[in-house]
Amino acid sequence: QFAETGGGLVQPGGSLRLSCVASGFDFNMRSMAWYRQTPGSERELIAGITNRDEVKYADSVSGRFTISRDNVRNTAYLQMNNLKPEDTSVYYCNMRPSSASWGQGTRVTVSA
Repeated sequence: QFAETGGGLVQPGGSLRLSCVASGFDFNMRSMAWYRQTPGSERELIAGITNRDEVKYADSVSGRFTISRDNVRNTAYLQMNNLKPEDTSVYYCNMRPSSASWGQGTRVTVSA
């Protein structure tokens, strides 16, 4: 299971930090990722982190977003800086590759 929090309304150029508490599997052993989905679009993989802290980002967020993890707290984070209106979406975390079970997500709205 995944419980995402930290979304909200932010102005362009602002920052948010998303958190995802995971349970039901051995978090330490799995790669984790953040995804986002807007209505009418497919879910997009935007950031991933392996169990050895190797990270990778989609071009759309590279240089602005940072993924991290805390294996003691079974939590994944997404620090989002310099947010743009096109980052408006619902953000989800999951394993990578993803499991069939998704959380509720957390909504991020970037607007002036």
